[in-house]
Amino acid sequence: MALISEHIEGDTRDRILEVAERLFRQIGYQKTTVGDIAKELRMSPANVYRFFESKKAIHQAVARSLMGEVELEAQRIVAKPGPVEERFRELLTTIHRMNTERYVGDNKLHEMVAIAMEEDWDVCVAHMECIAGVVGQMIAQGVASGEFEAPDLQLAALCSCTAMIRFFHPQMIAQCATKPGPNIDQMIDFVIAGLSPRH
Repeated sequence: MALISEHIEGDTRDRILEVAERLFRQIGYQKTTVGDIAKELRMSPANVYRFFESKKAIHQAVARSLMGEVELEAQRIVAKPGPVEERFRELLTTIHRMNTERYVGDNKLHEMVAIAMEEDWDVCVAHMECIAGVVGQMIAQGVASGEFEAPDLQLAALCSCTAMIRFFHPQMIAQCATKPGPNIDQMIDFVIAGLSPRH
């Protein structure tokens, strides 16, 4: 019986997040109330508060879910077979593409990310650490295969992510879209050149 009720609770929680994300996209995070979310779900605000203690907690969970999708895709690329350089390019391009699709073409979600960076910094830090970790795993594979050279893996991962920041960071992707600078392929070439063995 407990398992059934846990399943129903998990299902309700997922539905709340689904509706919250849709409303954040349609009317914006600031304008969406817990009452709006409850109304869409045909439940009382009190019932929503049984699953999330505040609108901020809903916001954190939606942000975490969106970031989690990027992390899962990044981990999938790292686990694939094939030449490291090719997969490293795919990894950096995919992170950029997913962040662009999620946040940049969508002003309302962009607002949500800006708020996450101000209010829910821990969620963003955890995501950045995860992405740096995945980039580090890929560099480690490259070192093992002889495609890359990196005496300090952690430093190499942090430098690579820092170099890619205008292509990874949602606000910077939006701000730099019309500014002069390298395109993503040129930047990836630069990062890979920095990791290539010096013969």
